[in-house]
Amino acid sequence: MAKASEIKTGNILRINNELVTVDEWNHRTPGKGGAFYTGKFRNIKSGRIVEARMNTDEAVEICRVETNDYQYLYEEGDYLVVMDNNSYEQFNVEKSLFGSAIKFLKEGMNIIVSMESDEAIMAQLPNFAEFEITYSEPAVKGDTSTNALKAATLENGVEVKVPMFVNQGDKIKIDTRTGEYVERVK
Repeated sequence: MAKASEIKTGNILRINNELVTVDEWNHRTPGKGGAFYTGKFRNIKSGRIVEARMNTDEAVEICRVETNDYQYLYEEGDYLVVMDNNSYEQFNVEKSLFGSAIKFLKEGMNIIVSMESDEAIMAQLPNFAEFEITYSEPAVKGDTSTNALKAATLENGVEVKVPMFVNQGDKIKIDTRTGEYVERVK
């Protein structure tokens, strides 16, 4: 157990058997009374933000979280089977940990998983991924004067908006956090 004065922004704490990340943590010293801390915690499972106030000597549990790169192998029901790149050990990670970015997951892609006592608590894809366009309407002459976008289907079946000059067979880079086109890859 640690004291509230040892908490830092970014720590992961266990409060009421729930894991939370520390988004903000401020030390307050009012003119009257003792010093205390105020902060905002984000629940890892639900994403809900909770504001808290703690005395400087209040006991909290700071969790030890290990974050490593893993390789995505295949899908198995509501789980993804991933492999540790160092020990080649395989284990399951819940799909729900990836959120909406999971639609950009490709076989063999390296992902980042955070583990707390042998349980995956957070997972994310790389910020950018490259995909080949399998279908795109040809551009109409004269449409290129503005920042016009057209629909394109990626190799994994996801539809994204791309500039008019991008054609079928081109490789493009996508921002997996937003699903937006970044650039054409050579």
